[in-house]
Amino acid sequence: MNGRSARPPLWSYWVVLPAFVLLWALAALLIQSPLLPTPLNVLDTLMRECASGELWHHLGATLGRVIVAFALAMVIGTAIGIVMGRSQTTNALFDPLLVLLLNLPALVTIILMYVWFGLVEVAAVMAVVINKIPNVAVTVREGARSLDYRLEEMATVYDFSRWQRLREVWVPQLFPYLMAATRGGLALIWKIVLVVELLGRSSGVGFQLHMAFQVFDVAAILAYSLAFIAVVQLIELAILQPLERRSSRWRQPGAAHA
Repeated sequence: MNGRSARPPLWSYWVVLPAFVLLWALAALLIQSPLLPTPLNVLDTLMRECASGELWHHLGATLGRVIVAFALAMVIGTAIGIVMGRSQTTNALFDPLLVLLLNLPALVTIILMYVWFGLVEVAAVMAVVINKIPNVAVTVREGARSLDYRLEEMATVYDFSRWQRLREVWVPQLFPYLMAATRGGLALIWKIVLVVELLGRSSGVGFQLHMAFQVFDVAAILAYSLAFIAVVQLIELAILQPLERRSSRWRQPGAAHA
């Protein structure tokens, strides 16, 4: 019992990844091919792109698209999820459409947006938003269905306004579902944005990956991929995890007395 609940030692997190990098370096030195650059070659490419400013320019373009698409998808998807979760009639009306959109491949949406609206920024963002909204709506809908009716009754007894009911009753209960939609959605949106950029934009990490692929520049592909992963992890560690810990403090015994 104690063995199962004990946390693994800190060093155990730093075994597999360094071993993988070591194996990669050995394989690259053994093969001696530009198709498998060494970690140092990739690092050198990364530093060169940083120094030239190209990396920051394209990372900024991708990050901008992610922020806009993510904000729109969360707002629209949350509103749809709450309405569908609170109204069985609305849920019955829109559930088939939600299922259809959930099963629509992201690539199809991206192509359709570009065909209908051209290779413009609005079409790129719309493609990402349309792909993400169903996931947010489904997650929040489950949260809206599980709202505690006793708290609803309390809000009615104390004559809460709509704003008070949303802020004091719904949002705290929906927060775990919103966080699940946020974390899952962020990972999904990053990937969709890369495809959008690869197919129809002239800036962004996806565009740079496409250009590197044209000349089989594997070092550049890996350098931009690593930079991309670093940004995603930074957002996860600096924003999402602290936000989630802070929001769930009330669930911990004795937190109210801390």
